[in-house]
Amino acid sequence: MSRRKKKPEEHVNLERWLVSYADFITLLFAFFVVMYAISSVNEGKYRVLSDTLNDVFQSRPTSATPIEFDNALQDQPSMAEDPDFIDIPVPENDKNLTPPENPELETLSKEISKAVQPLINDDLINIKKTDFWLEIDIKSSILFGSVDAQLSEDAEDVLASIALLIKDYPNDVQVEGFTDNVPIKTKFFPSNWELSSSRAASVVHLFEEEGVDPKRMQAIGYGEHRPRAENTTEAGRNTNRRVNLVILGQGDQRQMMQRRNQSLKQPSKASQQQIEIDEPSQNFNPIFDIQ
Repeated sequence: MSRRKKKPEEHVNLERWLVSYADFITLLFAFFVVMYAISSVNEGKYRVLSDTLNDVFQSRPTSATPIEFDNALQDQPSMAEDPDFIDIPVPENDKNLTPPENPELETLSKEISKAVQPLINDDLINIKKTDFWLEIDIKSSILFGSVDAQLSEDAEDVLASIALLIKDYPNDVQVEGFTDNVPIKTKFFPSNWELSSSRAASVVHLFEEEGVDPKRMQAIGYGEHRPRAENTTEAGRNTNRRVNLVILGQGDQRQMMQRRNQSLKQPSKASQQQIEIDEPSQNFNPIFDIQ
C-alpha cells in the first residue's frame, strides 16, 4: 500500500497585526489633524460675527406704529435748523450779476489804447471794455507767420508794451487763441486746436518773461469754433485769425468766465454780413514809440 504524503503545514503569519496597527495610527493622525483645524479660530472674524448677531437679535424696533408718509416730514426740523447742515449760497443767474466796481479796467483801457494807437488806427488791434472785463483783440497777422506759433520780433515788442502795463495789476488774464476754418495737418499742429492753443501759450510765455505773474494767466485755444465773421471770404478768415487778451475784473471770477464764454458763443453782427477789411499795407511797420 502506498503511503499518503502529509501536506506541509502552512506557515503562520505572525505579522498581520501590523496592518491593523498601521490603519489605526493613520486614522488617529487624521483625527488629530481635524481637531487641530477646528480649534484654530480667527478671533477677529468670530468677534465681528458675534457682535453682528447680538445687534440683530437684541436691537429694539425703531417704531411701534406705522409711519404716515403724508405727515412724516411736517414735524421734522428743516435743513437750515440742522446744526450739521452747511448752507452753501447758490449763485444768482448771470443776468442778475451786479457789475463790480473795476476802475482799473478803465485805466488800463486808456493806457493800452494810447500805447497801441497806431495799430488801432490800422484795424489790427481792437479794444473793447465791458463791466466785467477788458478785451484786446489782436489780429494774428501781426503776431505769427502762416501756420506758425512763433512770435515775430515786431509782435514781441507790441506784447511787451502791453505786459508792462498790466503786470502791476492783480486782475486775471485769459489769453485766447482763434483760427479760421481752413484745416491744417502738420507735424507740430495736427489740427487748428493745437495751433490756437500753441499761439495762446506763446503769448503767455512772453508775458511771464516780462514779469506778469503766471498764476494770473490762462492759455485757451478755441480753434475755429468761435468765429467772429464768415469764413467764406478772405477778409472774414483774416478777422477770425486772432488772439484775444481778456483782463477780467475783480469779483466772482467763475461767473465772469461763464459770461465770457456765453459772449463768445453768440454770433456777432459782423458774422451776419460780409465784412470788407482793407489788408494792411506791405510797408506797414508795427514798431512805434511807446509813450
